[in-house]
Amino acid sequence: MALLEVRNLQVSYGPIQAVKGIDLDVEKGTIVALLGANGAGKTTTLRAITGMVKGYGSVRLGETEILGQRGYKTARMGVNMSPEGRLIFSALTVEENLKAGAYCLKSTKQYQKNLERVQELFPILKERRRQQAGTLSGGEQQMLAIGRALMADPKILLLDEPSLGLAPLITQDIFRTLQTIRAEGTTILMVEQNALATLKIADYGYVLELGKISMHGPASRLIQDDRLIEAYLGNKK
Repeated sequence: MALLEVRNLQVSYGPIQAVKGIDLDVEKGTIVALLGANGAGKTTTLRAITGMVKGYGSVRLGETEILGQRGYKTARMGVNMSPEGRLIFSALTVEENLKAGAYCLKSTKQYQKNLERVQELFPILKERRRQQAGTLSGGEQQMLAIGRALMADPKILLLDEPSLGLAPLITQDIFRTLQTIRAEGTTILMVEQNALATLKIADYGYVLELGKISMHGPASRLIQDDRLIEAYLGNKK
């Protein structure tokens, strides 16, 4: 059984159907990529999984149906999201942002353990722990957004465009850290337009087009697919 199982997921905004009955599986301990152009329905899919928008169909975390639960409840169940645009608390310090991500933890010991893990993954966050988050660089803010989501010790981490607006070298650093996060046991479902970089670290991928899955398969196979190369990879391997 997949850790996260999505079946016939449908989401509409008024008369516009943004997600049109998609199925996807995320196996435990993997990175799964959800790729596609702007407006394909990628972010809406993540928002439906986390309860931020209303969806129909089925979303199961293990054996538990989570579709329709409010966001704070899905977070307590182990589904945490780092949103597009980072959305950190600019006026708070780095450490205060991380503490905000740990709101669902029940013990100080667990909080300290998670904080140490995040600071090991992103050492710059420890160095800047008393710095106002709004003064960080774009890459540092993205690290903080991912770290904040990890503070809740999620079973599955959802990432929405983690490379958005970042220089290639910063993206490489963050993607290497995502591989470490996976190796430590956290499952990842990530939405990205940077298809090439994402498929290089992913285990499996899905391509969304106009709200429907147009192709899917192991990342190692998708990265060789002529249709995907032409549409999303700019003929570069």
